[in-house]
Amino acid sequence: MKTVKYLLAVLMLVSSLNTFAQTGFVKVEGTQFTIDGKPYRYIGTNYWYGGLLATNGDKGKARLKTELDFLKSHGVNNLRVMVGAEGLTTYLYRVPSEKALMPKPGVYDEKIIYGLDYLLNELGKRGMKAVLHFTNTWDWSGGLDQYLEWNGYGPQPYSKYGGYTWDKNQEYTSKFYTCQPCKDELDAYIKYILNRTNSINGKKYINDNAIMAWEIINEPRPMSQAATSDFLAWMQHVSALVKSIDKNHLLTSGSEGDIATGGDLSVYQQIHADKNIDYLTIHIWPKNWEWFKDTSIAAGYNNSVANAVDYINRHAQLAKTLNKPLVIEEFGLPRDGQSFSINSTTTYRDKFYDAIFGAMMQHPEIAGANFWAFGGIARPIPGQVFWKDGDEFMGDPGGEEQGLNSVFDADASTWKVVTKYTSQLK
Repeated sequence: MKTVKYLLAVLMLVSSLNTFAQTGFVKVEGTQFTIDGKPYRYIGTNYWYGGLLATNGDKGKARLKTELDFLKSHGVNNLRVMVGAEGLTTYLYRVPSEKALMPKPGVYDEKIIYGLDYLLNELGKRGMKAVLHFTNTWDWSGGLDQYLEWNGYGPQPYSKYGGYTWDKNQEYTSKFYTCQPCKDELDAYIKYILNRTNSINGKKYINDNAIMAWEIINEPRPMSQAATSDFLAWMQHVSALVKSIDKNHLLTSGSEGDIATGGDLSVYQQIHADKNIDYLTIHIWPKNWEWFKDTSIAAGYNNSVANAVDYINRHAQLAKTLNKPLVIEEFGLPRDGQSFSINSTTTYRDKFYDAIFGAMMQHPEIAGANFWAFGGIARPIPGQVFWKDGDEFMGDPGGEEQGLNSVFDADASTWKVVTKYTSQLK
């Protein structure tokens, strides 16, 4: 009898420890997020470079703390962040070689991953959450093309170099899904991240509730119709791999929506119907998707909003069908007249943000919205369009005009819109 009582006591202790270990993690209940049984709905931002700031020494750490405190004070508590860049490069419009987390296959730079350790530790102190994407479809952080180049497929077609065409880029990237060595190397990289123990606080990443979710890839695309089945098989493989290692965190795709497959919603649906994918994502880019011409943001504004609302409604309906939450995890608009000056107005951006957040409030199944992107205390350099090595990172990656979509701490009118909605969510 004593043995039975002892065993029951042990089982109860183990159960209580498991329950304790689970506290603070974001979970999914139908179309809602919860934390410890309470609803979790948020306004967040994209902060892709957040894991790189502490690699810049005390100055970078100070900047990170200042910016996190600023965001928290405005009710922004969810950050979408790049895990790390891949590959050595002389390409000027990419995360530079000295900041690459994986300079070569299977080689990881401890000085760089320390930056992600530091970010997660600071987020934990503030009760903030990170959504971390493992890799990228696009060349500004290495991404899928880097694995192809490593495995003998020839030089990747960098988007800012001569001879580049969209068709060449699609053809090249689509080969990833049938390149087994490429996929194996990315698997190994993902396993390295998931098995990481934070060098600052000793927490295993898989046990750290400062992480809300993992993303397979930023903006997954098959890149060609012929590659669709191989693309879907790869997405399913990675989702199963991540969940086999990490039972605590959510997993999502990082998808833009059906724009990624030429409007074919069925491919998007297959990705997110996967039992290992916990919620849906969409991105909204009026400029990139040519909802307005050139710099005519004002003239094309009404069309941009109408298209955005339609896009949200279409994907929100699918979220309800799949009974999973939806997050609008990227959306942005340039400053008025597409100016890069910190002194320029943001009238139409502010109106656009208000429209997107307003649409979120109309859909209970939309559990979060992350605007692109936080530029913090950095500033565009007058007369300089693109990032150069040694500049401060901001919301616009190196391949984009610096200041194009960044929201800086000084953009008071935009923060007024943001806090209008973060206050409602409280």
